[in-house]
Amino acid sequence: MAKILLEMKNITKTFPGVKALDNVNLKVEEGEIHALVGENGAGKSTLMNVLSGIYPYGTYEGEIYYNEKLCKFGNIKDSEGKGIVIIHQELALVPYLTIGENMFLGNERGRKAAINWDETYGRADELLKIVGLKESSRTLIKDIGVGKQQLVEIAKALAKKAKLLILDEPTASLNESDSKALLDLLKTFQKEGMTSIMISHKLNEISYVADKITIIRDGATIETLDRKKDTITEERIIKGMVGRELTDRFPVREEIKIGDVSLEVKDWTVYHPLYTERKVVDKVSIKVRKGEVVGISGLMGAGRTELAMSIFGKSYGTNISGSIYINGEKVELHTVKDAIRKKLAYVTEDRKSNGLISSNPIRVNNTLANLEAVSNHSVIDEDLEVKVAREYKDKLKTKCPTIEQKVGNLSGGNQQKVLLSKWMFADPDILILDEPTRGIDVGAKYEIYCIINNLVAEGKSVIMISSELPEVLGMCDRIYIMNEGRIVGELSREEATQELIMSHILKSSSKGE
Repeated sequence: MAKILLEMKNITKTFPGVKALDNVNLKVEEGEIHALVGENGAGKSTLMNVLSGIYPYGTYEGEIYYNEKLCKFGNIKDSEGKGIVIIHQELALVPYLTIGENMFLGNERGRKAAINWDETYGRADELLKIVGLKESSRTLIKDIGVGKQQLVEIAKALAKKAKLLILDEPTASLNESDSKALLDLLKTFQKEGMTSIMISHKLNEISYVADKITIIRDGATIETLDRKKDTITEERIIKGMVGRELTDRFPVREEIKIGDVSLEVKDWTVYHPLYTERKVVDKVSIKVRKGEVVGISGLMGAGRTELAMSIFGKSYGTNISGSIYINGEKVELHTVKDAIRKKLAYVTEDRKSNGLISSNPIRVNNTLANLEAVSNHSVIDEDLEVKVAREYKDKLKTKCPTIEQKVGNLSGGNQQKVLLSKWMFADPDILILDEPTRGIDVGAKYEIYCIINNLVAEGKSVIMISSELPEVLGMCDRIYIMNEGRIVGELSREEATQELIMSHILKSSSKGE
């Protein structure tokens, strides 16, 4: 019988007005990959924060046994000292430090006050190769995308000699091929004796990699499925998570009349903001019509986010050229304010840094993109702000005790809902959604898909950037495929398949087009 490496007994954690965990129990065997699943707000991340010492001993009830010894972690250093390393969904990297500096921050190489930089960068490059990241360890964090930053976090954990690795939504920012590479990496670590706990909403990945799956619902343990004993299917996991069958992942969209072209981008070219000789978007031309959901698919680094941000008031890039037409009229969008005035919205993939003010309440974040609508002579009407926030809380089914709750204290999925409501309140005609369901459970995804369908039913246009091919195929009327900064294919909903999308990407890479 395998050794029990970790046992959490009757863990109860209460926040003001909310019982986040209610007598949760978790057992993890040495050398297994154990998945933790549940809807947003179920308590998964809270449980792992208890384990890692972020919520120190004394702030919760219950007991933690690691290697059969009772642990009373006072902080994250205590748990890391035992080889327990957590990688959070919201990354904790310093933008203006290099990859290597971030990887060994607080774990410096060298003696006393003298850091051995050759050892630091040499070891960092070795670890980057292990996780499949080709960037130099001397690159600044701010110069790489969110997906690559996730890989840096994993390499950083390896630098701490993790024995129990906790990953909170590790593939949320990765495309399918990169996600599979990461899951295979976990399997490799497993063969070397490492134990992993993985929180994820991507049920196909859970089914692929997990030996056991513990389901949490409303702060309580529902059940643990064992691959050796139970038949594990995505439908079985969903039923445990939401308490009912979920027959369709994507809502059926009623017949919508596709209208005239609302946004057209012609020969759009963008250069990197720092490495100004590097072209990141190369003569891209796309169209989106009223009532249409258009997908942009591609591998990490294909230029999808760079394209979206540069269109949205040139908020990314330098030496930008090309033309933008809204409703047939050529427009100049030099700033974000210009874009908003032209009824264009961009829902960022990086809600922590660019989307929300985590220290402010939901009420304040909800109206940030349209303050004029809740102001009278430049003075904000708080009563109106409250009314708006409550309306969107109900509309998007955001789980929170009150609209005065700080956004930083919400689960990742509920933060995403606040971000969506912020831009919906701006009443745009064209929405660019960059990974709109990143880190969101299947039930909440369905709700957001319904919102997207409602938007296009109103005649609005949606551009959806997603690394999840089933999502692109299930939601989009047309799909543009990007690779290396260029559009390499365009498919209708009827003809698109995962294989055909990947074929366009691979063919364009091999030809160097």
